[in-house]
Amino acid sequence: MNRNDVTEMIMTAKIAKGIKWSDVAASFGLAKEWVTSACLGQMAMSAEQASMTAEIFSLPAEAIPVLQAVPYKGSLPTAVPTDPLIYRFYELINVYGTTFKELIHEEFGDGIMSAIDFKMDLKREAHSAGDRVAITMSGKFLPYKTY
Repeated sequence: MNRNDVTEMIMTAKIAKGIKWSDVAASFGLAKEWVTSACLGQMAMSAEQASMTAEIFSLPAEAIPVLQAVPYKGSLPTAVPTDPLIYRFYELINVYGTTFKELIHEEFGDGIMSAIDFKMDLKREAHSAGDRVAITMSGKFLPYKTY
């Protein structure tokens, strides 16, 4: 059993049982964004989190250590995403990536925004012209060091 097998079992159970990510996250006491990422194979879970996940999604015991293993992150199936929603994020980085880079460097100096010390919040915003997706990303600034 590998991580992809476990992710497929989680998604199958989620659909069959009508489980919402926000409900899973509430049972963990964590953000839905992190819990969803962990269930999709992008984060390693603690033993307690893995056991809870196995219970919620009716996974076999063999899935528990797989959920605790450090994953191979960035597991999109192609270099350029073909899923329309994911492709829009790729497009957003292609169009605004240099703007993000320029503004971050102007504000903070030479460095990067961490994806390790990172927090994300996704919510729906009501709007008269159609609801909007609001995503807030917050990552620790890590300056490059001179040595």
